Amino acid sequence: MENIRSPAVAGSFYPADPETLNDMIERDLSQISLSSDTASPKVLIVPHAGYIFSGPIAASAFALLKQSHHLIKRVVIIGPSHRVGFSGVAISNADYFDIPLGRIAIDKIAQAKLLDIEGVHKIDAAHAAEHSLEVQLPFLQYILDDFSIVPIVAGDASPKLIAEVIKTLWGGPETLFVISSDLSHYHDYQTAQLLDQITSQAILNMDVATIDSQHACGSVGIRGLLTFAQHHPMKASILDLRNSGDTAGSKDKVVGYGAYSFTEVA
Repeated sequence: MENIRSPAVAGSFYPADPETLNDMIERDLSQISLSSDTASPKVLIVPHAGYIFSGPIAASAFALLKQSHHLIKRVVIIGPSHRVGFSGVAISNADYFDIPLGRIAIDKIAQAKLLDIEGVHKIDAAHAAEHSLEVQLPFLQYILDDFSIVPIVAGDASPKLIAEVIKTLWGGPETLFVISSDLSHYHDYQTAQLLDQITSQAILNMDVATIDSQHACGSVGIRGLLTFAQHHPMKASILDLRNSGDTAGSKDKVVGYGAYSFTEVA
């Protein structure tokens, strides 16, 4: 019998109706202009708030996949745990993740490789209500062709552990990594801008030490990526940097959103 992880935030973080969801994604992507020489990313850092807040910023990252949509066959998604506390990282027992646009298969062969790493556990409770991975799936399903996923929820995990997970599944152009993270939370507009600029500069500089949970809720994934990048040269670029005060909220208490692309350096 198939084990299916049902959508947890369809109808709240993004539309539950497939047609409405499809139209919303198409609208956000249509606002992104790309040059013909834009490099295909190996890693994206993408926000995970409700689409009315962070969808336009997420679109700036996912739009980069248009030219390589037929090459990407596996997407490793690493997002923070918002609801369940645990040590290490959690993979899923599910066979599929279900969203309004259809089911997406989990790459069980790739996922099995992670179980040899100390700190990797199968914890379905960590996935059941978690939105940080789920909100990335509709954009991926809209853009990519046939692909599978390796969904990873990060708990209390070291940058070294995340870097080892990334190294294990790195692969070639068939594999994309998505690090799911919002930036600063609930500061006034000007303070958030300052903090998010510091975080962005740290990302560009591959500076692990500067970034903590006050800078990004997905700091565990970001720090792990930057740790990996210190031994595997990559170039990082800022695609978009805004906050909820720019998109669909007031400016007194905002949440920051950044989108970043990483390409391999030969």
